[in-house]
Amino acid sequence: MAESYKKIQPTKKYDHIIIGSGISGIGLAALLARAGQSSLVLERHYTPGGFTHVFKRRGYEWDVGVHYIGQVHQEKSFVRRIFNYVTDGNLQWAELPDNYDRIIFGTKTYNFFKGREHFKAALKEQFNSPEDQKSIDRYVDLIRKASRTSRGMFATRVVPKLIGQFFGGFISRESKEYYSKTTKTVLESFITNPELIGVLTAQFGDYGMPPGQSSFIMHAMLVNHYFDGGSYPVGGSAQFFNTIEPVIQSAGGDVFVNAEVSEILIEKRKAIGVKMADGKMFYAENIISSAGVHITYNQLLKKHKINSGYLKKIHDLKPSIAHLCLYIGFNETPEALKLPKTNLWIYPDNYDHDENIRNYLKDPENENFPVVYVSFPAAKDPDFQNRYPGKSTIEIITLSEYGLFKKWESEEWKKRGQDYEQIKERYAQRLLQKLFEYLPQLKGKVDYYELSTPLSTKHFVNYDQGEIYGLEHSPARFKSNAIHVKAPFKNLYLTGQDIVSCGIAGALISAVLTGTVITGKNMIKEIAK
Repeated sequence: MAESYKKIQPTKKYDHIIIGSGISGIGLAALLARAGQSSLVLERHYTPGGFTHVFKRRGYEWDVGVHYIGQVHQEKSFVRRIFNYVTDGNLQWAELPDNYDRIIFGTKTYNFFKGREHFKAALKEQFNSPEDQKSIDRYVDLIRKASRTSRGMFATRVVPKLIGQFFGGFISRESKEYYSKTTKTVLESFITNPELIGVLTAQFGDYGMPPGQSSFIMHAMLVNHYFDGGSYPVGGSAQFFNTIEPVIQSAGGDVFVNAEVSEILIEKRKAIGVKMADGKMFYAENIISSAGVHITYNQLLKKHKINSGYLKKIHDLKPSIAHLCLYIGFNETPEALKLPKTNLWIYPDNYDHDENIRNYLKDPENENFPVVYVSFPAAKDPDFQNRYPGKSTIEIITLSEYGLFKKWESEEWKKRGQDYEQIKERYAQRLLQKLFEYLPQLKGKVDYYELSTPLSTKHFVNYDQGEIYGLEHSPARFKSNAIHVKAPFKNLYLTGQDIVSCGIAGALISAVLTGTVITGKNMIKEIAK
């Protein structure tokens, strides 16, 4: 159990200090522990886990960022092996149905099935022209090919910067044609049916950018990640921290919450420790930030001189989009409510995602939501009834913009006033109506609901614009040579979803890359054993 910094403070000597207890922070601490090295993990929130933490209200529990994860049900997949490695094999998984995602445009429904051949067959039943069927085959092949090239691109994040400067283009040459183009550009080069493109890109909410803006390699990695289905952690997403913490502690490491770092201490161009919000200082051989690129450079290093050209490259990297999430509780079981385990992706009757977002941002309180994602954690988790008998939960997510809520950013959490609560209620009711439209049996059975806004994300995760996915996944982001595991100070490193890509798997893989650089050991090879 993580210690509260307000009650007790670290007294031991640690090999590393890690800022942030998201999956990349605690995952890296566990990787280093397996190498015999201790880490002090400092978390500003009152609960550990970052986007893997849960919150409880009125006898219910919801996850805040884990809805399904791909590849973990395959024992030999690298993602599963990493989780086994950092949890000592103690994290268990419940596989979703073969039909893991259901895509809805107006009155038309499309299903994504586990397995490439099943995925193609289901789509071909609805897209039965010879041209569309040929496009589906080519699409699936291209997703696999593009995903495989990402290894070279991410290698540039870990090779020494001088080598990357001169040979980075050569190292990532295979992936350049995929990361330098938008998803829309690539798909329109061989798919002529806009309806098919709309369906194939319907999971864009998982990385937060529509086809006309996102890098195709991000789309390819995401789709490939789920081609063989998805799973949910047994016991809920709190089990990430619960199963990783003992591994951290096995090497003398600790995790502290309510422990806000205000500054990374630099002496003679070398990171030597951190300064806490209360002024206390802690020291270690290496300092690692899992707090995100912008927070690291704009907040934690703001007192220290950094090359202006490099800093401009960091500032040019834009944050991803923000979101709204409606957390709902019911006093009945998933079976009684007839809740599915399949995720729902609900769209307007328009297959152009970019146009849907443009229309929504012009008038967000009146236009249709560009995407509504519905997850059923109580149905997915076989242990949920053991913890909360006779209850169910649902989460509904849609995109948002920080500017809609900016005028309340200086107000305290839970004390932002009536106007703020009223706008939250309007959005909550709209999302509830969308839920009842597709699951009418739930109408009149809601026991509790609560809406989070981009200000909630900023308050708890500290992202400046309330973004959920860190840096936006545009071609510009993947082209940038400013993103690197090694910071421009000795003994200072970065990890997290900004290094590789968004999501739990992407953030955890970044921890492997950072751990490899810090220890000088090939952790990929070690984990693969």
